[in-house]
Amino acid sequence: MMYVDLDVWKESRKLTNKVYEITKFFPKSELSGLINQIRRSAISVPSNIAEGCGRQTSKETIHFLHISRGSLYELETQLYLSKDQKFVEQEEFEKIMESIELCKKLLNGFINYYRKI
Repeated sequence: MMYVDLDVWKESRKLTNKVYEITKFFPKSELSGLINQIRRSAISVPSNIAEGCGRQTSKETIHFLHISRGSLYELETQLYLSKDQKFVEQEEFEKIMESIELCKKLLNGFINYYRKI
């Protein structure tokens, strides 16, 4: 199975697109601050899933899946900070947090699958 067929990769890609949509409306003064950090964290999730799938061993794959999971937690924190600064509306915040939660569940399932191989 190719990584592009994985639900976890597809959902993390959707999450990244949502992040780009939301951050378009952040103040321009945050371009090199929160916008950059949030986008980099979001991009890291599907990127590390893909990189992990391209590795030779389960151990290597799991390593990159853990990096991806860490990026989800980093993204979550950055979005809380964005909400604190009133850059994100409550409704948008809740929707994107649901996407993050779904990605966490899928990623944890994928990690558990690789641990059993």
